[in-house]
Amino acid sequence: MNNPITIDPTARILITGGTGLVGRALSRVLKENGFINIISVGSRDCDLRDSAAVSQLMTQSSPDYVYHLAARVHGIGGNARYKSDVLVENVLINTNVIEYARRAGVKKIVAMGSGCVYPELNGQEELFENQVWTGPPHPSEDSYAHSKRLMLAQLNAAREQYGLSSAFVISGNLYGPHDSFNMEEGHVIPSLIAKFHAAKRNGAPVKVWGSGVAIRDFSHADDAAHALIAILRNLEGAVNMGSGMRHPILDIVRALSEFTQVLVEWDASKPDGQLVRYYNLDRLISTGFSSRVKLADGVRSTYEWYEQNYKIVRR
Repeated sequence: MNNPITIDPTARILITGGTGLVGRALSRVLKENGFINIISVGSRDCDLRDSAAVSQLMTQSSPDYVYHLAARVHGIGGNARYKSDVLVENVLINTNVIEYARRAGVKKIVAMGSGCVYPELNGQEELFENQVWTGPPHPSEDSYAHSKRLMLAQLNAAREQYGLSSAFVISGNLYGPHDSFNMEEGHVIPSLIAKFHAAKRNGAPVKVWGSGVAIRDFSHADDAAHALIAILRNLEGAVNMGSGMRHPILDIVRALSEFTQVLVEWDASKPDGQLVRYYNLDRLISTGFSSRVKLADGVRSTYEWYEQNYKIVRR
């Protein structure tokens, strides 16, 4: 762990993707931790693909620290269907945010990566930060992965040339309120929640992709927010972020089925994606971080939030 930095509670903290799943949680948790100058930016506030707009954002907001969470992202289905768009738009977004934040003199950038940057290392259950570049990413999400890998390379280059402090957060699967609940192209948990809710309303079974055997580390947005603050204060470079709780997707399906009483039909013709993806969390744990939200509790509370807000959620 690097020497912890002291952050003035009046420091200006800019969050891109501030209206999304993690951005909302992070803004709230930062306020709970005493920070008072939080600038939360969503896609309606600034088109991050536009270099002139990003330059203006950084000049006007003059942030001390930047959390770069914004991205064009889907689940397995969407990332495979829109490979070119996903690659091009994310490269534009990431390049603009990092470069113009650097020019504005920010002290540190914490940028959200993704677990898909890792290669598929057959037979290895645990992934370490220094393995990102040891092989190509899994083909199911390679365009999104390459855009994130390029962002890591850009951060490293800015550190070497300009001394810009940064952390690249390799995130496991995230979920919680204010997510994008797209049934066909969303991430695992929000997609399943939307499917189970619709099936319950229609009195029908729910069809689930794959076999349910794929294992992931699932983190609630509140836990992610606490981890991101610990990373800003303590860590530099690539760092894995997760809950440390590893579950097959089957566990989520069973939990949703039990408390909705909806029957499940598995569609084995659809892909499972990378079957096993664990993260070594030693660097994160060294900051004192530990997850607080258990998967079953988080899935239930997220489902209940969706049930109350399903007419107005993002899809």
